[in-house]
Amino acid sequence: MDKPFLDKLRKIDPYVPGEQPQAADIIKLNANENPYPPAPCVQEILRRFDAAQLALYPDANGKALKSTLAGRFGVKPAQVFLGNGSDDVLALAFQAFFCSDRPVLYPDITYSFYPVWCNLFRIPYETVPLDGDFRVRVRDYDQPNGGVILPNPNAPTGRGVTLDFLEDLLQHNQDCVVIIDEAYVDFGAQSAVPLLGKYENLLVVQTMSKSRSLAGMRIGYALGSEVLISTLEAVKNSYNSYTMDVLALAAGQASVEDERYFQETCRRVAETRDRSAAALRGLGFTVLPSLTNFLFVTHPKKEAPV
Repeated sequence: MDKPFLDKLRKIDPYVPGEQPQAADIIKLNANENPYPPAPCVQEILRRFDAAQLALYPDANGKALKSTLAGRFGVKPAQVFLGNGSDDVLALAFQAFFCSDRPVLYPDITYSFYPVWCNLFRIPYETVPLDGDFRVRVRDYDQPNGGVILPNPNAPTGRGVTLDFLEDLLQHNQDCVVIIDEAYVDFGAQSAVPLLGKYENLLVVQTMSKSRSLAGMRIGYALGSEVLISTLEAVKNSYNSYTMDVLALAAGQASVEDERYFQETCRRVAETRDRSAAALRGLGFTVLPSLTNFLFVTHPKKEAPV
């Protein structure tokens, strides 16, 4: 049967999220979730939550959480943007800032959602090769482009770059928006946040899914200049003003307020990572230096099963 409407459907290869196993005796590693529970104050928020609040829309502007995040990072609340996980924030940022005919640049081994967004939003892009040791080379980004997105640390390699590297990147790309995706930054990498006051074209994106054990809550945020954040807000409000629910807003605020627990769990994860890396090297594996909560591991003689 002829179905001409099928020719009008968007054709795209989607990002495939990690499977959530149903069996209780499986230890799942591929989503890089945190093995520790959320902060005790988050658990208290959930225990005391009044379900009657669900009859009302949440604060579309997330004022309380924005104010708490602004205080932690030393910025204004108007420099904070909230989204339903960092994927939501990044998707909105791709739509808001990558609007030229020039290609967006990002590493050729990196987060696999980037090409999906580029194809979905019809954004031209070019991938930039890593060097032989899986490092990003800053000089490779000294070329005309429509924007740069760089994860720090990178996934899946686990490698991070320094603050000097990030400033060098920004100095040579001042005519476009530079997004630093810091999903794993809390496990030991240097954040680009200290550069926000100097570079109006810098957007830093973080998540509470990894280091704050809130993957099930879907809480992401961006920090940037007021002009970038106001543009993000305009894009968000053009299709969905209520991206975060009332529980997520409350849990996120409680988590940020418990700095001691946050620092302790990050330290424990980093120690486990380093101990595991040393043990794997002792077994003959090659393990890249990691500043994340995962390891990039190969073996010089054996292939990984597919």
